[in-house]
Amino acid sequence: MARRTARDIRSESRFEVLHALFALGPSTRMELARESGLSLATVSTLTSELISEGVVRVAETVSTGVGRPHARLSIDPDRGRLVGVDVAETYVEATVFDLALGALATRSVALDEHVHAPGYVVDGIADAVEQALAAAGVGRDAVSGVGVSLPGQVQPEAGVSVFAPHWSWHDVGIHDLLTERLRLPVRVDNPLKAIAIAELWFGVGRVSRSIAVVNLGTGVGAGLAIGGAIVRGPSNNAGEWGHTMLVLDGRGCRCGRQGCVEAYVGAEGMVQTLAEIDPDHPAVAEHMQSDFVAAVAEGLRRDDPALQQLVERTAHYLAAALGDLVNMVNPEHITLTGWTVWQLGRWLVPATQERLEAQALPGSYRVVTLASSQVEGNMVALGMATFALEAFLLERGLPSRVDVGRG
Repeated sequence: MARRTARDIRSESRFEVLHALFALGPSTRMELARESGLSLATVSTLTSELISEGVVRVAETVSTGVGRPHARLSIDPDRGRLVGVDVAETYVEATVFDLALGALATRSVALDEHVHAPGYVVDGIADAVEQALAAAGVGRDAVSGVGVSLPGQVQPEAGVSVFAPHWSWHDVGIHDLLTERLRLPVRVDNPLKAIAIAELWFGVGRVSRSIAVVNLGTGVGAGLAIGGAIVRGPSNNAGEWGHTMLVLDGRGCRCGRQGCVEAYVGAEGMVQTLAEIDPDHPAVAEHMQSDFVAAVAEGLRRDDPALQQLVERTAHYLAAALGDLVNMVNPEHITLTGWTVWQLGRWLVPATQERLEAQALPGSYRVVTLASSQVEGNMVALGMATFALEAFLLERGLPSRVDVGRG
């Protein structure tokens, strides 16, 4: 790992101040110092820099009747607009945010999961972004940056989609394609990193520094934050928990291996499980994964016995895989998110919780909680807007790092 310089430390401290502002809302410098763990002198210097750039403003001045009045600071939401984009195999969802990361408008575009060409995906992204900007009444000149999450392995610095298994992409220069099409500053990354920063800043990360955010959908993975820092790894591939082994010589996985977690708790894995339980069940015949999950949710509301068995078996697989994650990472919180959880969480999460204790070491299980994420809206889009904010600060000469763990 590269040595941390004084510049690195200052950059991290600046983003700690912003993190504290998002966590607390309008705050005095003293409150920000307590929340961030930085000295009052450091916070005063950093907030002055942020104020000079228009990122932070004085929200109000409060007098206690003793000494000088205290200024309460806040993010200036009108300093610019950010766009966070969640690209999955079946949809693109774009959300426009103000600079305080308040959502202004969201628009979604369906993708045909059987069409994989980069141009087709870029068209879908551009369509969703344009629709969201129009709905928010925001012109391009007001956009400070766009953060785009792409499935699979992504190298943000190179702007390359290294490998997207569902699309059979290899080394696609997606950053250049998007920049040319959108004509806006673009940051690309992996959804696991996006959900990790969203949960760290706006969810349980406000009270815990060590978390695992598990995404369940077509793909499966875990965004990790340890000690308040996102874990990336030297090639940005940390968190590919979905491609760890659950069953030796088990089902084939999209990555080419056999027995991966994703092959059992991903959407396609759930289809296979239901086919094993009841091959003639009408949900098995659904052509689109989103339609399959919607059919499962509707059947569970009607107490369909085959679908109840599907949830029980999926919870068994998920608890075993989460047990490995708990034993290896020892997080304080595991939050579940993703479009499968949004529709099936009310049945899947309690069933998984019942089984988790038997799958984790007692010392690790005692300190961990498991729940659906309470972060509102699309976590991937929110996280990518946060990364777009980071890139904006870098461009303005206010370097910051919301993640470490490279190497």
